[in-house]
Amino acid sequence: MPQRQAEHIVALGASAGGLEPLIAFLRACVPGHGLGYIVVQHLAPGHPSALPALLQQHTTMPVYTARDGSTLMADTVAVIGPAMRLTLADGHLRAVSIGTGHAATLLIDDLLQSLAVALGPAAVGVVLSGMGADGTEGLRAILEQGGLGLVQRLDNAQFDSMPRHALAIGRGVAELLPADMPQHILQQLRLDTAPVVVAAPLPLDATDPANLAALLLAVTQTTGHDFSQYKMSTLRRRVERRMALHASASMADYRRLLLDNPQEAALLFKELLIGVTGFFRDATVWQALQAQVLPGLLAQAAARPVPQFRAWVAGCSTGEEAYTLAMLVLETIAATPALRGLPVQIFATDLSADAIMVARRGSYSAAAVEPISAERLARFFVPTDSGWRVSKPLRDSVLFAHHDLVNAAPFTRLDLLSCRNLLIYFKAELQRRLLPLMHYVLLPGGVLVLGNAETPGRFESLLAPLDSNLRLFRRVDGPGVNVHLHLPFRRAAMTPSAPDLPPTAADGSPPVPVPVPLQALADRLMLDEFSPPAVLANPEGDILYISGRTGRYLEPAAGKANWNLHAMVRDGLGVGLGTLLRRLQPGGPELRLDGLVVNSGTGQILVDLLARPVALPGQGPLVLVVFLEQRQAPPPVRQRRAGRGAQDDALHSAREEVQALREEMRSSQEELQSANEELQSTNEELQSTNEELTTSKEEMQAMNEELQTVNAELVAKLEDLALAQSDLKNLLNSTQIATLFLDGNMNVRRFTEQARQVINLRDGDVGRPLTDLTMALDYPALPADITRVLDTLTASEKAVQTNDDRWFSVRVMPYRTQDNVIDGSVITFVDITAAKEMEARLQLAGGTPPR
Repeated sequence: MPQRQAEHIVALGASAGGLEPLIAFLRACVPGHGLGYIVVQHLAPGHPSALPALLQQHTTMPVYTARDGSTLMADTVAVIGPAMRLTLADGHLRAVSIGTGHAATLLIDDLLQSLAVALGPAAVGVVLSGMGADGTEGLRAILEQGGLGLVQRLDNAQFDSMPRHALAIGRGVAELLPADMPQHILQQLRLDTAPVVVAAPLPLDATDPANLAALLLAVTQTTGHDFSQYKMSTLRRRVERRMALHASASMADYRRLLLDNPQEAALLFKELLIGVTGFFRDATVWQALQAQVLPGLLAQAAARPVPQFRAWVAGCSTGEEAYTLAMLVLETIAATPALRGLPVQIFATDLSADAIMVARRGSYSAAAVEPISAERLARFFVPTDSGWRVSKPLRDSVLFAHHDLVNAAPFTRLDLLSCRNLLIYFKAELQRRLLPLMHYVLLPGGVLVLGNAETPGRFESLLAPLDSNLRLFRRVDGPGVNVHLHLPFRRAAMTPSAPDLPPTAADGSPPVPVPVPLQALADRLMLDEFSPPAVLANPEGDILYISGRTGRYLEPAAGKANWNLHAMVRDGLGVGLGTLLRRLQPGGPELRLDGLVVNSGTGQILVDLLARPVALPGQGPLVLVVFLEQRQAPPPVRQRRAGRGAQDDALHSAREEVQALREEMRSSQEELQSANEELQSTNEELQSTNEELTTSKEEMQAMNEELQTVNAELVAKLEDLALAQSDLKNLLNSTQIATLFLDGNMNVRRFTEQARQVINLRDGDVGRPLTDLTMALDYPALPADITRVLDTLTASEKAVQTNDDRWFSVRVMPYRTQDNVIDGSVITFVDITAAKEMEARLQLAGGTPPR
């Protein structure tokens, strides 16, 4: 039957880990439906590919390397060649060389986009295992033209980056096992009589924030955990995966499913939690902690009145990071005699109860503990049948708990807090709420460890960098630190209590009056009545303490809360207060400014300002501002001329202040301009460096994918060679012919079992010279005959007798490689004793003496 041109073309794109799914796909293909197949694999440009030969072993359809200008026929498989770019134009394949130095990471996109243009609805795109995002844009183009798009199931792909990016396209992409794809394609193209099973499209309303918020509210109602402050992009992808599994047409349908099925809500909750961890992940961070941070923190903990080292690993997942920190702490304590016996308490928490159960068990596979050195493995772990289990001292140093960092009360008085790669999943508002809380729970000098992509941001005044590259930060303390906390406490259920009643004695007698501290009461009344209102602040005006009622002189500024004197003073006090604070010197005399007219909100009052420098042990310079209100009312405008001198002084002082500020502002503008130019230059350099690094990363990724492909091909070749070697060995043994293989120097290369009957051979004799071995043959000229055969390339055959009167036909032939190169000799020994005996009997019967 003559071949016909393919009516529909299926293009399969794969990269690292793509050989197995390609084989599974082709094994499931059924010829005879008019389909043609094109395989595009990321190959090493300078390495010959064995992909066509490997695929041919698993399908009856012809598999060949695509040729430029050829036509793809039905029931054939065209495979891209190394260093080639393959497309389809005018019904013909176009194979163009791209050079061996080209890092081609978009070959799949090139082919799929050309199919979308040339075939429209007749094109089928398949994206299989691989790294990167090649194939995503091409698959999008095919779907836009009405074609069919399929993606390998993520849990089945060895490398799920390419399938994951393709799935992000959204509606129209079917996620299947490679073995199920051919039947699905036939059904969708109506080429099979079996009933059509249409993959559920991704929901149309998946991008609507309101729908996603309503769905997350359903999760909160069912599980009690609030995800409203998590980044929506991450949550949306996780939700869409569960919706695709249930073929939900919209988020509203899936929300109803959640409300009706608490088990599905629990599964979605687990899906939303991203648990990525490992022992000694980002090894440089742990090395810096052990070398630079932990010795100082442990010494500080040991010097306290009640020695104890406390740490918290937030978002610990299955516990690897918590155990890593515990190992480093125990090693540092063991290496420092002064720290011996220091109590250690490491809290490790996570929102996932399942992850906490795994962490508490402390059992890990052999692959999970690979980053741990052999010395640490022997010290801190115990081998088990399934892997390794943490030792009891290491397990006792870590306390695991199910904990919600956002809503539950935090652990406090910590020397170290590790919160790595957790903030990146939160919105900016939640990050701004948690970072001051992290400052609060750390002891003075405590250290915060963040993830690679996390920084304190605007809270650098609270958390100073120890090493910005490694994301190590130390708590900042001092008078200038102003922390606004939002402490997360879950509200406990409260029971109604009886109204407060005077306590009665046990026998029902009248209550005994409680003595009142009269001196303390009198002191408080006198301070309230006679002590003037005052404020303790730092030189910048940040309020640290308020004494008395200052409402007539201070009021909160509109907008965001700002506890600064300059922002809170009422009209009439701003200029005078600024003058006093600017002129006040640490350790100098107090300064006073009288007769300021202030609008208190209920009328005008006269106020005297007193500023006094304050020095406290362990604190920076402070200032006490006292508000002294005059009893008489401010005079009318006509009567104020007598006090105009003070106002003139204030006005002159204000003008001087404005002039000084102008000069400072001009100088600052020049400095900022210069700094801005330097930053722009630096930014351009960093941008260029970033582009170069991105290019290098893509090239390395392409090279890695190519190496993965070559490795898969080599593994398949090795399997074929092992099978061929087994076949050859069985063939030689089945012939019952003693055979000896020698190299060019007459050293033993290989031999069959029957050869042991002629020559004294052992397995260890491989590589030994033939002349070193003893044999039963009376054939001293054998080495000379071997040399002659190698010189003349002519076979030699002789009948030789053994010591026990047996006869063998010894045949010596040259050993030829596949490249027709002489690389030794092959000697066969055929037992001809029976023929010799028959010859002797015939000669005796004929009267001829035997030879």
